Amino acid sequence: MAEIIRMPKMSDTMEEGVIAAWLKKVGDSVKPGDILAEVETDKATMELESYDEGVLLYIGVKEKDSVPVNGVIAVIGEKGEDYQHLLDGGDAPAEDKKEEAPKAEEKKAEPAKSEAPAEKIDVSNINAIVITMPKMSDTMQEGTIATWLKKVGDDVKSGEIIAEVETDKATMELESYDDGTLLYIGVEAGDAVAVDGVIAVIGEKGADYETLLKAQKSESSEAPAEANPEPAAEAKKEEAPKASAAPAASSAPATTADGDRLKASPLAKKMAEDKGIDIRAVNGSGENGRIVKRDVENFVPAAAPQAAASAGTAPGVGVESFKEEKVSQMRKVIAKRLAESKFGAPHFYVTMEINMDKAIEARKSMNEISPVKISFNDMVIKATASALRQHPKVNSSWLGDKIRYNDHIHIGMAVAVDEGLLVPVIRFADSLSLSQISTQAKSLGGRAKTKELQPKDWEGNTFTISNLGMFGVDEFTAIINPPDACILAVGGIKETVIVKDGQMKIGNLMKVTLSCDHRVVDGSIGAAFLITLKSLLEDPVRILV
Repeated sequence: MAEIIRMPKMSDTMEEGVIAAWLKKVGDSVKPGDILAEVETDKATMELESYDEGVLLYIGVKEKDSVPVNGVIAVIGEKGEDYQHLLDGGDAPAEDKKEEAPKAEEKKAEPAKSEAPAEKIDVSNINAIVITMPKMSDTMQEGTIATWLKKVGDDVKSGEIIAEVETDKATMELESYDDGTLLYIGVEAGDAVAVDGVIAVIGEKGADYETLLKAQKSESSEAPAEANPEPAAEAKKEEAPKASAAPAASSAPATTADGDRLKASPLAKKMAEDKGIDIRAVNGSGENGRIVKRDVENFVPAAAPQAAASAGTAPGVGVESFKEEKVSQMRKVIAKRLAESKFGAPHFYVTMEINMDKAIEARKSMNEISPVKISFNDMVIKATASALRQHPKVNSSWLGDKIRYNDHIHIGMAVAVDEGLLVPVIRFADSLSLSQISTQAKSLGGRAKTKELQPKDWEGNTFTISNLGMFGVDEFTAIINPPDACILAVGGIKETVIVKDGQMKIGNLMKVTLSCDHRVVDGSIGAAFLITLKSLLEDPVRILV
C-alpha cells in the first residue's frame, strides 16, 4: 500500500527543510534504510532515510525548494499503484473520475488563470532546473550576489561554484548540484535576492527556460495573473537584458588571464575590491596558490607612488563631500534584529564594580603553566558560565506565550568585524576548562574575522558577552542579542583609588553592566547574578573548582 513521505522535524528549531539533492528518482526501487534525499535544515544538511520498501511513485518537491515540517515530499508504494487519493487527502483510492469532475468545477470558482500556469504539464519535458537563493543561515532573509563565476552559455558541472553570495553572516559559495549549461541569470552582481528567489536556470542547451520561469513565477504567487497580463510580460522582457549584462560585469575579476577560475577567498576578493586592487595582480600564498587576506594586506602595486601622487588631495576647506555605500547583508540584519530587540524587549540595566586584583595575580600564575595564553575575557566567560549555573533564570529566552529556561549553557561571544558584529558560540562553557575556553575563543574569533564561520558556529547561544575593555572603554550598555534574555557588557580594567576599611589604596576595578529583558528577568534576579559573578572574579580560585 502506498505511503506518503513527509518532511520530518530534524531539529528543535526547524520549521522547514530544503531538498538539497534527490538521490532517487521516480521509478527507482527503494528499500528501508536507503537515502532518498539530502535535506538542508536550519542547522545542517542531513540525509532523509526511507523506512518503507517499494517504488518511488511520486516526487512532490523539486531540488532547492523548501517544504514545511510535515509537508508532503514523496510517495512510495507498489509499481503502478494509484496514489492520487493520498495527495487529495482521502483514505481510499478514488472511486471514479466522476468525483474528480465536481472537484475540478469547484476549483473553477477560484481564479482559473492561476491554475493554468501552475499546472504546466510541459515543464516536465523541459530538461532544465531553476536555481533559487538557498537559506544559508538561521537569520538569513535575503542574499546579495557578490560575484558571478560563470556567465550565460558556460558549461556547468555538479560541484562547481557558480557564484559567491554575501549573507548576513559571511560570504559563501553557491554550488551547482546539476550538470548542464547556464541558460539564464536573473540577478546582477551586487543585487539582493530574497530566500527562494530565482537566481538562474541550468539545463540542456536550447531548453525552453522561459516557460520554466513562467511556471516558477505562477507557483510562487497565488494572486490572479490575469489581472495584469501585460505588465507581467513587460517584466519578463526587462529581465532578459539583465541576464546577459550581469556576468559581463563580474566575470573579469573572477578569472585569471588564461580564463581559469581565480583561487581566492571571498574575504580577499572583498578586501581587494574595497582597496581598488586588481585581485589578478596579487600572488597567493595559500594552499595551491589561493589568495588569502594577508596577501591583499601585504600587496604593494608597482605604480603605488605614482598612483598616490595622482590620486589627488583631500577636499579643501569649505568643500562639501560625502561617500555612500550600499548596506551590506550583515549590517541589514544587525540593524533589523537589534531594532526589534531594543524596541520589542523592555530593557533594564544593572551595573557593578568588580575588584580584579586577585584575578590579575591568578591569570599571571596560570599563564606560567597553561598550554595557551589565558585572557581576562576567558576568565569572564568561565565565571559567567559558573554564575549562570547558579542562576538558571538568567539563562533563558522569551518565546511569547512561554519562557524557555535552558539547562545547557552556550555563551555567545560578540566579535567585531569590518561590517559589524558576529557572535560565535562557545558551547557547554560551564563544563570547559579555562585553557579550553581560550582555545575555542581564539579559534572562533579568528574565523569570524576571516568570514570562515559555519552556521553551527553562530547558532544556539543562551547568553551573550560583549567586551569592549580592550578598546579602552570603561563602561557601556549593550542591546540584548535575541533569543537571549540577557547580555553582559564588560568594560576595561582600570587602575584607581579604592577606599577599604577607611583607608585609600591603589586597586584595579572593572565595571560590568547586565542588560535584561524585563519580561523574563526581574531586577532582583539580575542583581543576584552579578553578585555571584563578582564573587567568582574577585576570588578566581572558585571558578576552577
